[in-house]
Amino acid sequence: MADTYEIYIVLNLREGLPDEELAELRWHLGLGPKPEILRIVSEFPVVAFDDAGEPLIENHPAPLLGQHGDAWKVNGALTSVLVRPEGPTNGAWALTVRQEIHPDQFDSVAELLTWLSTKAEDRHCLKAETVHLGWIKFHESDEFEPLVVRDGEVGWP
Repeated sequence: MADTYEIYIVLNLREGLPDEELAELRWHLGLGPKPEILRIVSEFPVVAFDDAGEPLIENHPAPLLGQHGDAWKVNGALTSVLVRPEGPTNGAWALTVRQEIHPDQFDSVAELLTWLSTKAEDRHCLKAETVHLGWIKFHESDEFEPLVVRDGEVGWP
């Protein structure tokens, strides 16, 4: 995990998330059980080896932003929180995430982040086809960079 990155997501989601998507999002955040059918991110490829030592690809679903507790590399705590705020935004969802991820996870996490960008409130849209999700930094750096989805692609460092 020497190439660990810290991601920090602060996002308000629009109203009207279907129950199936909300359940899967909760699972990805470590806040609920795994749904029977995964719709947002459905493939979790992992290289395994058969009895003859030949590599094969297996599907091992795991929450992508579900770490909670002590951080391993970035100090502090890892968490994911999803709440329904009271007041004028009643009906929407507020999401805050602080996680450690490795570049090997970028593809799977990108699927989830791209989906989140399509559910974000308009105020997170910096300009056409660019959604600001939060920030990212290399674990040894003091400098955060914006974490954005631009034209359906996550802007990894």
